Amino acid sequence: MMGMRKKISWGFIGCGEVTEKKSGPAFSEVEGSHVEAVMSRSEEKARLYAERHHIRKWYTDAQELIDDPEVNAIYIATPPSSHATFAIMAMHAGKPVYIEKPLAASYDDCVRINRISEQTGVPCYVAYYRRYLPYFKKVRQLVESGTIGEVANVQIRFSVPPRELDYASAGERPWRLQPDISGGGYFYDLAPHQLDLLQELFGIIVKAHGYCANRGHLYTAEDTISACFRFESGLVGSGSWCFVGHDSAREDCVEIIGEKGMVAFSVFNYHPIRLVTSEGTTSIVVPNPPYVQLPIIREVIEDLQGLGTCTCTSVSATPTNWVMDRILGKT
Repeated sequence: MMGMRKKISWGFIGCGEVTEKKSGPAFSEVEGSHVEAVMSRSEEKARLYAERHHIRKWYTDAQELIDDPEVNAIYIATPPSSHATFAIMAMHAGKPVYIEKPLAASYDDCVRINRISEQTGVPCYVAYYRRYLPYFKKVRQLVESGTIGEVANVQIRFSVPPRELDYASAGERPWRLQPDISGGGYFYDLAPHQLDLLQELFGIIVKAHGYCANRGHLYTAEDTISACFRFESGLVGSGSWCFVGHDSAREDCVEIIGEKGMVAFSVFNYHPIRLVTSEGTTSIVVPNPPYVQLPIIREVIEDLQGLGTCTCTSVSATPTNWVMDRILGKT
């Protein structure tokens, strides 16, 4: 059976922090898959990454990596503004793509990616890996088992103090704070995980509205956002995000409120899941794998090998960009 598995030889475009622990090593953990080449515009970055991870080839030109005959699948781990360009290049070359989240820096770019994927018949997957983690599968099970009854409302609350880098001068700011590169501040980087999970649980959001402000005056992107939204089922929810709050207000919480109880969980800290019903409060601890992207990467690879189906495609990832663009008033 060993020889039956199609070999998937990955080329990475971008080798920043996400590829170090969250995703990179997972590509070599799945049978029949390995990393063939990496690319970064910085020669030093590409070379050092390749050496550190024992990867045979490195490039400074994305087109060269895509054209490498020994590479047959592409992982795009660059800032969102270049996702569409690289994805379209790869799909035109007939090579399946796995893209970091969010799918692109705007809803319009997502639509372009989907169109090319459909025209070329080349699959495109997106790294919403939390859908596949045991922690969130447990949340889904609690909701679907009817333990909290019919769901009435959903709330996202997120607050963090500014990071050191937020005080840096304009030229040294992280790319996440440059809206033309990231799509819009920290919100565009963190909220996709929360919104994707909620749409995975409750169906797509069909109406969304937001108010954005810059309260910290540390950078130009919005740093405080309040939003409300409605799912296709009629369920309504709200969210508040503050990236310049005081440490005392630090919070990472999603509450699912039902007629018989409530489930509260965190999206980034994996605090114990809290289930509250008339019977009392239960705390549920669910550990995640060491490489958080391993479960989704396994699904992507097995899909490419014809052994399974990965539903986390560019089409399924697009509604999240639509919602964020509505909340930020971009569309």
